[in-house]
Amino acid sequence: MRALALYGAATTLGSLVLTALTAAPAGGAAAPAASAFPSFQGAPEAHGTELAAGRALAAGVKFGKCPASEELPAPIQCGTVKVPLDYAAPHGRQIELTVSRLKASGKDPKTKKPVARQGALLYNPGGPGASSMYFPLVSGMPEWKKIASAYDLVGYSPRGVARSAPLSCMDPKDFTAAPTQSPIHPSDSYKKERIARAKTYAQGCARKAGAALRHYHSLNNVRDLDVLRAALGERKLNFMGASYGTYFGAVYATLFPSHVRRMVFDSAVNPDPGQIWYRNNLDQSAAFESRWEDFRTWVAKHHKTYGLGDTAEAVQHSYAKVRAELSHKPAGGKVGPGQLQGAYLQAGYYDDVWAMRATALSQYLKGNPKPLIEQAAPRPEAAKDEENGNAVYTAVECNDAPWPTDFETWDRDNSRLAERAPFETWDNAWMNLPCAYWSAPRQQPVDVRAARGALPPTLILAAERDAATPYKGAQELQKRLPGAALVTEKDAGTHGIGGGANACVNRHMEAYLLTGKTPVRRAACAPHQEPNPVSLDRHALPKRIPAAV
Repeated sequence: MRALALYGAATTLGSLVLTALTAAPAGGAAAPAASAFPSFQGAPEAHGTELAAGRALAAGVKFGKCPASEELPAPIQCGTVKVPLDYAAPHGRQIELTVSRLKASGKDPKTKKPVARQGALLYNPGGPGASSMYFPLVSGMPEWKKIASAYDLVGYSPRGVARSAPLSCMDPKDFTAAPTQSPIHPSDSYKKERIARAKTYAQGCARKAGAALRHYHSLNNVRDLDVLRAALGERKLNFMGASYGTYFGAVYATLFPSHVRRMVFDSAVNPDPGQIWYRNNLDQSAAFESRWEDFRTWVAKHHKTYGLGDTAEAVQHSYAKVRAELSHKPAGGKVGPGQLQGAYLQAGYYDDVWAMRATALSQYLKGNPKPLIEQAAPRPEAAKDEENGNAVYTAVECNDAPWPTDFETWDRDNSRLAERAPFETWDNAWMNLPCAYWSAPRQQPVDVRAARGALPPTLILAAERDAATPYKGAQELQKRLPGAALVTEKDAGTHGIGGGANACVNRHMEAYLLTGKTPVRRAACAPHQEPNPVSLDRHALPKRIPAAV
Protein backbone atom coordinates (compact mmCIF):
# COMPACT_ATOMS: atom_id res chain seq x y z
CA MET A 1 0.00 0.00 0.00
CA ARG A 2 1.18 3.49 -0.68
CA ALA A 3 2.43 5.61 2.18
CA LEU A 4 0.91 9.08 2.21
CA ALA A 5 4.06 11.03 3.04
CA LEU A 6 6.00 10.93 -0.25
CA TYR A 7 8.57 12.82 -2.35
CA GLY A 8 6.88 12.33 -5.58
CA ALA A 9 12.44 -11.69 17.52
CA ALA A 10 19.95 -23.22 26.56
CA THR A 11 19.26 -24.60 29.68
CA THR A 12 18.69 -21.38 31.49
CA LEU A 13 16.13 -20.38 28.89
CA GLY A 14 13.36 -22.51 30.33
CA SER A 15 13.76 -21.26 33.88
CA LEU A 16 13.89 -17.63 32.69
CA VAL A 17 10.68 -17.96 30.70
CA LEU A 18 8.91 -19.77 33.53
CA THR A 19 9.95 -17.15 36.07
CA ALA A 20 8.88 -14.30 33.83
CA LEU A 21 5.53 -15.80 32.94
CA THR A 22 4.55 -16.51 36.49
CA ALA A 23 5.58 -13.09 37.80
CA ALA A 24 2.70 -10.78 38.68
CA PRO A 25 2.34 -8.13 35.95
CA ALA A 26 1.67 -4.45 36.61
CA GLY A 27 -1.78 -3.78 37.94
CA GLY A 28 -1.98 -7.17 39.66
CA ALA A 29 -3.52 -9.01 36.70
CA ALA A 30 -2.77 -12.68 36.38
CA ALA A 31 -0.03 -13.47 33.91
CA PRO A 32 -0.65 -15.77 30.94
CA ALA A 33 0.33 -19.33 31.60
CA ALA A 34 3.24 -20.58 29.54
CA SER A 35 0.90 -22.93 27.72
CA ALA A 36 -1.10 -19.92 26.50
CA PHE A 37 1.67 -19.03 24.07
CA PRO A 38 1.20 -20.75 20.70
CA SER A 39 3.93 -23.16 19.71
CA PHE A 40 3.88 -22.34 15.97
CA GLN A 41 4.96 -25.93 15.40
CA GLY A 42 8.28 -25.36 17.16
CA ALA A 43 9.56 -22.59 14.87
CA PRO A 44 12.61 -20.78 16.30
CA GLU A 45 10.86 -17.42 15.93
CA ALA A 46 7.94 -18.67 18.03
CA HIS A 47 10.32 -19.75 20.77
CA GLY A 48 12.06 -16.38 20.54
CA THR A 49 8.76 -14.54 20.79
CA GLU A 50 7.82 -16.52 23.88
CA LEU A 51 11.16 -15.73 25.47
CA ALA A 52 11.04 -12.03 24.59
CA ALA A 53 7.48 -11.69 25.90
CA GLY A 54 8.50 -13.37 29.14
CA ARG A 55 11.44 -11.03 29.59
CA ALA A 56 9.27 -8.01 28.82
CA LEU A 57 6.63 -9.11 31.30
CA ALA A 58 9.27 -9.33 34.01
CA ALA A 59 10.89 -6.01 33.12
CA GLY A 60 7.76 -3.96 32.44
CA VAL A 61 8.06 -0.45 31.03
CA LYS A 62 9.79 2.28 33.01
CA PHE A 63 7.65 5.24 32.07
CA GLY A 64 8.88 8.77 32.67
CA LYS A 65 9.00 12.20 31.10
CA CYS A 66 8.86 12.14 27.31
CA PRO A 67 11.88 13.42 25.36
CA ALA A 68 11.45 16.92 23.99
CA SER A 69 11.61 15.54 20.45
CA GLU A 70 8.28 13.77 20.96
CA GLU A 71 6.49 17.04 21.77
CA LEU A 72 4.14 15.24 24.15
CA PRO A 73 2.97 17.15 27.22
CA ALA A 74 2.53 15.76 30.73
CA PRO A 75 0.77 13.71 32.00
CA ILE A 76 1.68 11.63 28.91
CA GLN A 77 4.72 9.51 29.71
CA CYS A 78 7.21 7.66 27.55
CA GLY A 79 9.37 4.58 27.85
CA THR A 80 11.06 1.86 25.84
CA VAL A 81 10.64 -1.87 25.33
CA LYS A 82 13.42 -4.18 24.17
CA VAL A 83 12.72 -6.73 21.45
CA PRO A 84 15.06 -9.03 19.52
CA LEU A 85 16.08 -7.79 16.12
CA ASP A 86 15.86 -11.44 15.03
CA TYR A 87 13.35 -13.59 16.91
CA ALA A 88 15.17 -16.70 15.76
CA ALA A 89 18.15 -15.43 17.77
CA PRO A 90 16.48 -13.95 20.87
CA HIS A 91 19.75 -13.68 22.81
CA GLY A 92 21.34 -11.66 20.01
CA ARG A 93 21.02 -8.00 19.16
CA GLN A 94 18.19 -6.19 20.94
CA ILE A 95 16.47 -3.03 19.66
CA GLU A 96 14.33 -0.60 21.63
CA LEU A 97 10.83 0.45 20.67
CA THR A 98 9.62 3.79 22.00
CA VAL A 99 6.25 3.80 23.75
CA SER A 100 3.90 6.56 24.98
CA ARG A 101 1.09 6.21 27.50
CA LEU A 102 -1.65 8.20 29.14
CA LYS A 103 -3.27 6.37 32.03
CA ALA A 104 -7.02 5.89 32.06
CA SER A 105 -8.74 8.82 33.76
CA GLY A 106 -10.98 6.45 35.70
CA LYS A 107 -13.86 8.94 35.63
CA ASP A 108 -16.87 9.23 33.38
CA PRO A 109 -16.36 12.48 31.43
CA LYS A 110 -19.96 13.61 32.07
CA THR A 111 -20.99 12.23 35.45
CA LYS A 112 -17.48 12.16 36.97
CA LYS A 113 -18.39 8.81 38.51
CA PRO A 114 -15.64 6.17 38.78
CA VAL A 115 -15.08 4.01 35.71
CA ALA A 116 -13.40 0.61 35.87
CA ARG A 117 -10.08 0.35 34.02
CA GLN A 118 -10.21 -2.13 31.13
CA GLY A 119 -6.49 -2.27 30.34
CA ALA A 120 -4.23 -0.66 27.78
CA LEU A 121 -5.44 0.17 24.26
CA LEU A 122 -2.59 0.08 21.72
CA TYR A 123 -2.98 1.93 18.45
CA ASN A 124 -1.14 1.65 15.15
CA PRO A 125 -1.95 4.09 12.32
CA GLY A 126 -0.49 2.05 9.49
CA GLY A 127 2.01 3.02 6.85
CA PRO A 128 4.02 0.85 7.12
CA GLY A 129 6.33 3.44 8.60
CA ALA A 130 4.01 5.53 10.76
CA SER A 131 4.31 6.18 14.48
CA SER A 132 1.44 6.43 16.96
CA MET A 133 3.40 8.13 19.73
CA TYR A 134 0.86 10.97 19.48
CA PHE A 135 -2.10 8.66 20.15
CA PRO A 136 -2.60 9.60 23.84
CA LEU A 137 -3.38 13.15 22.71
CA VAL A 138 -6.78 12.01 21.43
CA SER A 139 -7.94 11.82 25.07
CA GLY A 140 -8.88 15.49 24.78
CA MET A 141 -11.21 14.90 21.82
CA PRO A 142 -14.92 14.42 22.63
CA GLU A 143 -15.08 11.25 20.52
CA TRP A 144 -12.44 9.58 22.71
CA LYS A 145 -13.17 10.82 26.23
CA LYS A 146 -15.22 7.80 27.35
CA ILE A 147 -12.68 5.40 25.91
CA ALA A 148 -9.89 7.33 27.63
CA SER A 149 -11.71 7.00 30.93
CA ALA A 150 -11.50 3.19 30.79
CA TYR A 151 -8.28 2.53 28.89
CA ASP A 152 -4.68 3.58 29.12
CA LEU A 153 -4.04 5.03 25.67
CA VAL A 154 -0.77 3.63 24.34
CA GLY A 155 1.12 4.68 21.23
CA TYR A 156 4.45 3.45 19.92
CA SER A 157 6.93 3.65 17.09
CA PRO A 158 7.26 0.27 15.35
CA ARG A 159 10.69 -1.13 14.56
CA GLY A 160 12.52 1.08 12.11
CA VAL A 161 10.38 4.15 12.79
CA ALA A 162 11.62 7.37 14.40
CA ARG A 163 13.71 6.46 17.48
CA SER A 164 12.90 2.72 17.28
CA ALA A 165 16.08 1.45 15.56
CA PRO A 166 15.47 3.84 12.66
CA LEU A 167 15.93 2.77 9.06
CA SER A 168 17.26 4.99 6.31
CA CYS A 169 17.86 4.31 2.62
CA MET A 170 19.20 7.64 1.35
CA ASP A 171 20.18 11.15 2.35
CA PRO A 172 17.01 12.97 3.48
CA LYS A 173 18.10 16.09 1.61
CA ASP A 174 17.99 14.13 -1.65
CA PHE A 175 14.72 12.42 -0.75
CA THR A 176 12.74 15.66 -0.84
CA ALA A 177 14.51 17.19 -3.84
CA ALA A 178 12.14 19.43 -5.76
CA PRO A 179 10.64 20.16 -8.15
CA THR A 180 9.95 16.79 -9.80
CA GLN A 181 7.96 15.55 -12.77
CA SER A 182 5.07 13.08 -12.55
CA PRO A 183 3.94 12.05 -16.04
CA ILE A 184 0.59 10.31 -16.18
CA HIS A 185 1.65 8.35 -19.28
CA PRO A 186 5.45 8.03 -18.94
CA SER A 187 7.73 7.70 -21.94
CA ASP A 188 10.17 4.83 -22.36
CA SER A 189 13.05 7.10 -21.41
CA TYR A 190 11.28 8.18 -18.23
CA LYS A 191 10.61 4.55 -17.35
CA LYS A 192 14.31 3.75 -17.72
CA GLU A 193 15.12 6.67 -15.44
CA ARG A 194 12.72 5.39 -12.78
CA ILE A 195 14.07 1.83 -13.06
CA ALA A 196 17.55 3.18 -12.38
CA ARG A 197 16.28 5.19 -9.40
CA ALA A 198 14.47 2.15 -7.99
CA LYS A 199 17.60 0.02 -8.25
CA THR A 200 19.68 2.74 -6.58
CA TYR A 201 17.13 3.09 -3.79
CA ALA A 202 16.99 -0.66 -3.13
CA GLN A 203 20.79 -0.78 -3.08
CA GLY A 204 20.84 2.15 -0.65
CA CYS A 205 18.52 0.32 1.74
CA ALA A 206 20.74 -2.77 1.62
CA ARG A 207 23.93 -0.77 2.08
CA LYS A 208 22.75 1.41 4.96
CA ALA A 209 20.85 -1.28 6.92
CA GLY A 210 23.13 -4.21 6.15
CA ALA A 211 22.14 -7.63 7.44
CA ALA A 212 19.46 -6.09 9.68
CA LEU A 213 17.29 -5.15 6.69
CA ARG A 214 15.72 -8.59 6.40
CA HIS A 215 14.22 -8.30 9.92
CA TYR A 216 11.88 -5.40 9.14
CA HIS A 217 8.62 -7.04 8.11
CA SER A 218 5.03 -7.62 9.24
CA LEU A 219 5.67 -10.89 11.06
CA ASN A 220 8.20 -9.17 13.28
CA ASN A 221 5.83 -6.25 13.78
CA VAL A 222 3.30 -8.81 15.04
CA ARG A 223 5.84 -10.40 17.38
CA ASP A 224 6.83 -6.97 18.65
CA LEU A 225 3.19 -6.24 19.37
CA ASP A 226 2.93 -9.31 21.56
CA VAL A 227 6.08 -8.31 23.43
CA LEU A 228 4.58 -4.84 23.96
CA ARG A 229 1.42 -6.43 25.33
CA ALA A 230 3.49 -8.40 27.82
CA ALA A 231 5.65 -5.42 28.77
CA LEU A 232 2.50 -3.47 29.63
CA GLY A 233 1.41 -6.28 31.93
CA GLU A 234 -1.63 -7.10 29.83
CA ARG A 235 -2.84 -10.69 29.70
CA LYS A 236 -4.95 -9.91 26.65
CA LEU A 237 -4.41 -7.36 23.90
CA ASN A 238 -6.72 -4.43 23.20
CA PHE A 239 -5.67 -3.10 19.81
CA MET A 240 -6.88 -0.67 17.19
CA GLY A 241 -5.15 -0.64 13.83
CA ALA A 242 -5.86 1.59 10.87
CA SER A 243 -4.92 0.86 7.27
CA TYR A 244 -1.72 -1.25 7.27
CA GLY A 245 -2.30 -1.56 11.03
CA THR A 246 -5.33 -3.72 10.20
CA TYR A 247 -3.15 -6.11 8.25
CA PHE A 248 -0.64 -6.94 10.91
CA GLY A 249 -3.47 -6.80 13.47
CA ALA A 250 -5.16 -9.54 11.45
CA VAL A 251 -1.90 -11.50 11.31
CA TYR A 252 -1.67 -11.10 15.10
CA ALA A 253 -5.21 -12.46 15.46
CA THR A 254 -4.18 -15.43 13.29
CA LEU A 255 -1.00 -16.24 15.24
CA PHE A 256 -2.10 -15.21 18.74
CA PRO A 257 -5.89 -15.68 18.88
CA SER A 258 -5.87 -16.56 22.58
CA HIS A 259 -4.17 -13.23 23.36
CA VAL A 260 -6.90 -11.05 21.84
CA ARG A 261 -9.45 -9.22 24.01
CA ARG A 262 -10.73 -6.39 21.79
CA MET A 263 -9.56 -5.57 18.28
CA VAL A 264 -10.73 -2.79 15.95
CA PHE A 265 -9.78 -2.88 12.26
CA ASP A 266 -10.26 0.62 10.80
CA SER A 267 -10.07 0.80 6.98
CA ALA A 268 -9.01 -2.76 6.36
CA VAL A 269 -6.33 -3.96 3.98
CA ASN A 270 -7.34 -6.96 1.89
CA PRO A 271 -5.49 -9.78 3.75
CA ASP A 272 -5.72 -12.39 0.99
CA PRO A 273 -2.12 -13.69 0.67
CA GLY A 274 -2.37 -13.36 -3.10
CA GLN A 275 -3.00 -9.64 -2.70
CA ILE A 276 0.05 -8.88 -0.51
CA TRP A 277 1.33 -6.48 -1.73
CA TYR A 278 1.59 -6.14 -5.50
CA ARG A 279 -2.07 -6.72 -6.34
CA ASN A 280 -3.31 -4.63 -3.43
CA ASN A 281 -1.39 -1.70 -4.86
CA LEU A 282 -2.98 -2.17 -8.28
CA ASP A 283 -6.43 -2.25 -6.66
CA GLN A 284 -5.55 0.87 -4.70
CA SER A 285 -4.58 2.75 -7.84
CA ALA A 286 -7.87 1.81 -9.49
CA ALA A 287 -9.84 2.96 -6.45
CA PHE A 288 -8.09 6.32 -6.32
CA GLU A 289 -9.50 7.14 -9.73
CA SER A 290 -13.04 6.95 -8.34
CA ARG A 291 -12.12 8.98 -5.30
CA TRP A 292 -10.41 11.59 -7.45
CA GLU A 293 -13.69 11.89 -9.35
CA ASP A 294 -15.53 12.36 -6.04
CA PHE A 295 -13.29 15.33 -5.28
CA ARG A 296 -13.75 16.86 -8.74
CA THR A 297 -17.51 16.37 -8.59
CA TRP A 298 -17.60 18.21 -5.25
CA VAL A 299 -15.47 21.05 -6.62
CA ALA A 300 -17.78 21.33 -9.63
CA LYS A 301 -20.77 21.55 -7.30
CA HIS A 302 -19.13 24.63 -5.82
CA HIS A 303 -18.15 26.26 -9.09
CA LYS A 304 -19.42 29.63 -7.87
CA THR A 305 -16.88 29.48 -5.03
CA TYR A 306 -13.86 28.17 -6.92
CA GLY A 307 -14.45 28.88 -10.60
CA LEU A 308 -12.72 25.66 -11.63
CA GLY A 309 -15.55 24.30 -13.76
CA ASP A 310 -19.12 23.17 -13.26
CA THR A 311 -18.49 19.53 -14.22
CA ALA A 312 -15.94 16.99 -13.03
CA GLU A 313 -14.44 17.01 -16.53
CA ALA A 314 -14.04 20.78 -16.46
CA VAL A 315 -12.31 20.59 -13.07
CA GLN A 316 -9.97 17.97 -14.51
CA HIS A 317 -9.14 20.37 -17.30
CA SER A 318 -8.27 23.07 -14.74
CA TYR A 319 -6.05 20.63 -12.85
CA ALA A 320 -4.33 19.53 -16.07
CA LYS A 321 -3.68 23.15 -16.95
CA VAL A 322 -1.95 23.69 -13.61
CA ARG A 323 0.14 20.52 -14.10
CA ALA A 324 1.24 21.69 -17.51
CA GLU A 325 2.24 25.12 -16.25
CA LEU A 326 4.17 23.66 -13.31
CA SER A 327 6.10 21.33 -15.62
CA HIS A 328 7.51 24.40 -17.39
CA LYS A 329 7.73 26.78 -14.41
CA PRO A 330 7.57 25.26 -10.91
CA ALA A 331 5.68 27.38 -8.41
CA GLY A 332 8.13 29.22 -6.22
CA GLY A 333 10.86 27.04 -7.71
CA LYS A 334 9.60 24.27 -5.39
CA VAL A 335 6.34 22.82 -6.68
CA GLY A 336 6.44 20.81 -9.88
CA PRO A 337 3.98 18.17 -11.12
CA GLY A 338 5.35 15.63 -8.63
CA GLN A 339 4.67 17.87 -5.65
CA LEU A 340 1.26 18.76 -7.07
CA GLN A 341 0.40 15.07 -7.36
CA GLY A 342 1.47 14.39 -3.77
CA ALA A 343 -0.67 17.20 -2.42
CA TYR A 344 -3.77 16.26 -4.39
CA LEU A 345 -3.39 12.59 -3.62
CA GLN A 346 -4.22 13.60 -0.06
CA ALA A 347 -7.65 14.66 -1.34
CA GLY A 348 -8.17 11.00 -2.21
CA TYR A 349 -7.53 10.07 1.41
CA TYR A 350 -9.36 12.77 3.35
CA ASP A 351 -12.18 15.08 2.37
CA ASP A 352 -11.09 17.38 5.22
CA VAL A 353 -8.61 18.91 2.76
CA TRP A 354 -10.94 19.36 -0.20
CA ALA A 355 -11.65 23.05 0.43
CA MET A 356 -7.96 23.80 0.90
CA ARG A 357 -6.93 22.01 -2.27
CA ALA A 358 -9.69 23.54 -4.36
CA THR A 359 -8.76 27.00 -3.12
CA ALA A 360 -5.10 26.44 -3.97
CA LEU A 361 -5.97 25.49 -7.56
CA SER A 362 -8.36 28.39 -7.92
CA GLN A 363 -5.87 30.92 -6.57
CA TYR A 364 -3.05 29.61 -8.73
CA LEU A 365 -5.10 30.05 -11.89
CA LYS A 366 -5.91 33.59 -10.75
CA GLY A 367 -2.23 34.37 -10.48
CA ASN A 368 -1.66 33.70 -6.78
CA PRO A 369 0.58 30.62 -6.31
CA LYS A 370 1.10 31.12 -2.55
CA PRO A 371 -1.61 28.70 -1.27
CA LEU A 372 -0.37 25.98 -3.61
CA ILE A 373 3.22 26.50 -2.51
CA GLU A 374 2.18 26.38 1.16
CA GLN A 375 0.30 23.13 0.66
CA ALA A 376 2.53 21.28 -1.80
CA ALA A 377 6.14 22.41 -1.34
CA PRO A 378 8.50 20.02 0.48
CA ARG A 379 9.24 20.97 4.07
CA PRO A 380 12.96 20.66 4.80
CA GLU A 381 12.27 20.28 8.52
CA ALA A 382 10.24 17.12 7.80
CA ALA A 383 12.72 15.56 5.37
CA LYS A 384 14.34 13.23 7.92
CA ASP A 385 11.03 11.85 9.16
CA GLU A 386 9.64 11.45 5.65
CA GLU A 387 12.72 9.64 4.40
CA ASN A 388 12.61 7.35 7.45
CA GLY A 389 8.93 6.60 6.94
CA ASN A 390 9.49 5.81 3.28
CA ALA A 391 12.42 3.52 4.14
CA VAL A 392 10.33 1.52 6.60
CA TYR A 393 7.41 1.39 4.18
CA THR A 394 9.65 0.02 1.46
CA ALA A 395 11.46 -2.48 3.68
CA VAL A 396 8.29 -3.94 5.16
CA GLU A 397 6.39 -4.26 1.90
CA CYS A 398 9.38 -5.61 -0.03
CA ASN A 399 10.28 -8.09 2.73
CA ASP A 400 6.71 -9.23 3.30
CA ALA A 401 6.00 -11.05 0.06
CA PRO A 402 7.22 -12.01 -3.42
CA TRP A 403 7.08 -9.23 -6.04
CA PRO A 404 7.46 -9.40 -9.83
CA THR A 405 11.16 -9.08 -10.58
CA ASP A 406 10.85 -8.22 -14.26
CA PHE A 407 9.83 -4.70 -15.25
CA GLU A 408 7.86 -6.11 -18.18
CA THR A 409 5.18 -7.31 -15.70
CA TRP A 410 5.01 -3.93 -14.00
CA ASP A 411 4.91 -2.15 -17.33
CA ARG A 412 2.13 -4.35 -18.72
CA ASP A 413 -0.10 -4.20 -15.63
CA ASN A 414 0.32 -0.49 -14.93
CA SER A 415 0.06 0.58 -18.57
CA ARG A 416 -3.26 -1.23 -18.86
CA LEU A 417 -4.52 0.19 -15.59
CA ALA A 418 -3.40 3.73 -16.40
CA GLU A 419 -5.69 3.75 -19.44
CA ARG A 420 -8.71 3.80 -17.14
CA ALA A 421 -7.14 5.04 -13.89
CA PRO A 422 -4.42 7.54 -14.77
CA PHE A 423 -4.51 9.71 -11.64
CA GLU A 424 -2.40 7.54 -9.32
CA THR A 425 -1.33 4.42 -11.20
CA TRP A 426 2.21 5.19 -12.27
CA ASP A 427 3.14 7.17 -9.16
CA ASN A 428 2.07 4.18 -7.09
CA ALA A 429 4.16 1.89 -9.29
CA TRP A 430 7.28 4.06 -8.90
CA MET A 431 6.74 4.11 -5.15
CA ASN A 432 6.93 0.33 -4.99
CA LEU A 433 9.32 -0.46 -7.83
CA PRO A 434 12.36 -0.92 -5.51
CA CYS A 435 10.70 -4.19 -4.50
CA ALA A 436 11.48 -5.57 -7.96
CA TYR A 437 15.18 -5.22 -7.23
CA TRP A 438 15.21 -6.07 -3.52
CA SER A 439 18.13 -8.12 -2.22
CA ALA A 440 16.80 -9.20 1.20
CA PRO A 441 14.98 -12.56 1.51
CA ARG A 442 11.19 -12.44 1.10
CA GLN A 443 8.60 -13.72 3.56
CA GLN A 444 5.53 -15.67 2.47
CA PRO A 445 2.33 -13.85 3.49
CA VAL A 446 0.40 -15.41 6.36
CA ASP A 447 -2.94 -16.98 5.44
CA VAL A 448 -5.01 -14.75 7.72
CA ARG A 449 -7.91 -16.62 9.28
CA ALA A 450 -9.24 -17.91 12.58
CA ALA A 451 -11.21 -20.98 13.53
CA ARG A 452 -14.77 -20.34 14.60
CA GLY A 453 -14.78 -19.58 18.32
CA ALA A 454 -11.01 -19.05 18.51
CA LEU A 455 -11.34 -15.27 18.62
CA PRO A 456 -13.61 -13.02 20.66
CA PRO A 457 -15.81 -10.69 18.60
CA THR A 458 -13.83 -8.13 16.61
CA LEU A 459 -14.96 -4.94 14.86
CA ILE A 460 -14.21 -3.79 11.31
CA LEU A 461 -14.85 -0.17 10.26
CA ALA A 462 -14.87 0.76 6.58
CA ALA A 463 -15.89 3.61 4.31
CA GLU A 464 -17.56 2.32 1.18
CA ARG A 465 -15.52 4.52 -1.20
CA ASP A 466 -12.18 4.36 0.59
CA ALA A 467 -9.44 4.42 -2.04
CA ALA A 468 -6.37 3.65 0.06
CA THR A 469 -7.91 0.40 1.31
CA PRO A 470 -10.76 -0.48 -1.06
CA TYR A 471 -13.95 -1.76 0.56
CA LYS A 472 -13.62 -5.33 -0.66
CA GLY A 473 -10.68 -5.66 1.74
CA ALA A 474 -13.03 -5.19 4.70
CA GLN A 475 -15.39 -7.78 3.26
CA GLU A 476 -12.54 -10.26 2.77
CA LEU A 477 -11.27 -9.72 6.31
CA GLN A 478 -14.74 -10.37 7.72
CA LYS A 479 -14.92 -13.67 5.83
CA ARG A 480 -11.61 -14.75 7.34
CA LEU A 481 -12.35 -13.83 10.96
CA PRO A 482 -15.54 -15.57 12.12
CA GLY A 483 -17.50 -13.44 14.55
CA ALA A 484 -16.18 -10.16 13.14
CA ALA A 485 -18.77 -7.41 12.68
CA LEU A 486 -18.52 -4.88 9.84
CA VAL A 487 -19.68 -1.28 10.23
CA THR A 488 -19.86 0.51 6.87
CA GLU A 489 -20.01 4.24 6.29
CA LYS A 490 -22.08 4.32 3.12
CA ASP A 491 -21.21 6.50 0.13
CA ALA A 492 -18.17 8.00 1.86
CA GLY A 493 -14.45 7.65 1.23
CA THR A 494 -12.41 9.07 4.07
CA HIS A 495 -9.56 6.77 5.04
CA GLY A 496 -9.57 6.00 8.75
CA ILE A 497 -13.04 6.69 10.14
CA GLY A 498 -12.87 5.62 13.79
CA GLY A 499 -13.18 8.59 16.14
CA GLY A 500 -13.89 10.88 13.21
CA ALA A 501 -16.76 12.88 11.81
CA ASN A 502 -19.40 10.13 11.76
CA ALA A 503 -21.26 9.85 15.07
CA CYS A 504 -22.86 6.55 14.05
CA VAL A 505 -19.48 4.94 13.42
CA ASN A 506 -18.17 6.31 16.69
CA ARG A 507 -21.11 4.90 18.66
CA HIS A 508 -20.35 1.42 17.36
CA MET A 509 -16.65 1.79 18.12
CA GLU A 510 -17.25 3.13 21.61
CA ALA A 511 -19.83 0.47 22.45
CA TYR A 512 -17.47 -2.26 21.31
CA LEU A 513 -14.43 -1.00 23.20
CA LEU A 514 -16.38 -0.32 26.39
CA THR A 515 -18.75 -3.29 26.44
CA GLY A 516 -17.57 -5.77 23.79
CA LYS A 517 -20.90 -5.33 22.00
CA THR A 518 -20.96 -5.46 18.20
CA PRO A 519 -23.70 -5.48 15.57
CA VAL A 520 -24.90 -9.00 14.87
CA ARG A 521 -22.93 -9.07 11.62
CA ARG A 522 -23.20 -5.84 9.69
CA ALA A 523 -24.35 -2.30 10.28
CA ALA A 524 -24.61 0.68 7.96
CA CYS A 525 -24.08 4.35 8.80
CA ALA A 526 -25.15 7.25 6.62
CA PRO A 527 -22.22 9.30 5.27
CA HIS A 528 -20.81 12.16 7.31
CA GLN A 529 -21.56 15.69 6.17
CA GLU A 530 -19.81 16.96 3.07
CA PRO A 531 -17.00 19.48 3.57
CA ASN A 532 -17.80 23.16 3.88
CA PRO A 533 -16.48 24.86 0.72
CA VAL A 534 -15.44 27.98 2.60
CA SER A 535 -13.58 26.18 5.41
CA LEU A 536 -10.09 27.26 4.43
CA ASP A 537 -8.10 26.94 7.65
CA ARG A 538 -5.04 25.03 6.50
CA HIS A 539 -4.02 24.52 10.12
CA ALA A 540 -7.23 22.71 11.06
CA LEU A 541 -6.57 19.08 11.93
CA PRO A 542 -8.95 16.26 11.00
CA LYS A 543 -11.17 15.20 13.88
CA ARG A 544 -10.37 11.56 13.16
CA ILE A 545 -7.05 9.87 13.72
CA PRO A 546 -5.39 9.89 10.30
CA ALA A 547 -4.50 6.50 8.93
CA ALA A 548 -1.14 6.33 7.20
CA VAL A 549 -1.28 3.98 4.26
